[in-house]
Amino acid sequence: MRFRLLLLAVVFAAGCRREDGATATRASYDGAVTIDVSGITFDDGDTFLYRGDPVRVLGIDTPETAEPDVGIFEDQPYGRAAAESTQTLMTRARRVEIVYDGRDIYHRRLAHVFLDGELLAEKILSMGLAYENVSHFGDNGFPDLADRILRAADAGPKPPFEPPHRWRKKHQRRSN
Repeated sequence: MRFRLLLLAVVFAAGCRREDGATATRASYDGAVTIDVSGITFDDGDTFLYRGDPVRVLGIDTPETAEPDVGIFEDQPYGRAAAESTQTLMTRARRVEIVYDGRDIYHRRLAHVFLDGELLAEKILSMGLAYENVSHFGDNGFPDLADRILRAADAGPKPPFEPPHRWRKKHQRRSN
């Protein structure tokens, strides 16, 4: 009997393995996929690469960090703090999940990110390290998550920096 239970457990666990090596578990949100944090290269507070594919976190806009390739040659105030906070939160999480929603004009994958079942955008907003951008871009087909983000922005501290879209207009230099 014990052997049968052990065999069933092994077969079940093998069946829960996905092609990308992640283990299937109950998702924090419908359509969420668990990702391996070791496949992440961190960029700034709202963008990272997952296995070389750029991912843009939905619902928030964090301050900029220097990125000469796109004409940003200096960090916006709090840019490094936002980037480090996102990296710390994601690397300390036991489970990181992503719900994808298409691509933006820069070909980045748009996604909501969950850390141990909690929405990353809410965490960053509660730290005062982002502005919400749901009111500008809409809910992306996730009205419940957009509502949570808007509530977190209202409840959290006002960010101590200029909105990133305004800062970019003043500081980004385009090549001719």
